[in-house]
Amino acid sequence: MEILAGLHEKVIHFPIAFLAVYPIIELIALVSKKEFFSKAAFLFLFIGVIGALAAVLTGNQAFTINDDWSKQSLKIFDQHEIYANITIWLFTALLILRYYFSVKRKLTNLIHLLILLAGLTGLYFIYQSGSYGGELVKSKYRNSLIEKTTSD
Repeated sequence: MEILAGLHEKVIHFPIAFLAVYPIIELIALVSKKEFFSKAAFLFLFIGVIGALAAVLTGNQAFTINDDWSKQSLKIFDQHEIYANITIWLFTALLILRYYFSVKRKLTNLIHLLILLAGLTGLYFIYQSGSYGGELVKSKYRNSLIEKTTSD
């Protein structure tokens, strides 16, 4: 499973990009009332959620194969995991709601606006998850440098 673990840093950028652009397209769909933008927003959300699931899978594998976690790294990882889980649950819920209201043809302006606001809120969780992920990489890098210099 080391192959999956090594993919995390490559896979993660795709859901970040799709989920970050999603609220912008959702806003355009809400303002323009054009079906094209509504479908594009749904597609971006769908691809982003699928990509986020792949990122969680690869991230969990990366965590399990590393056994040299410092206390500081584990604290950072816990925060990263919390924000990543909130992110994926929020956007998955939005995907389900968006699909349900679209199929039932009940995607009113109010519901559309609430979905948009939740998507914008999701940007905060994406940012926090990425911020802690970056800190985790820096922390692991620092630890490996310390180990290397002390062993030389």
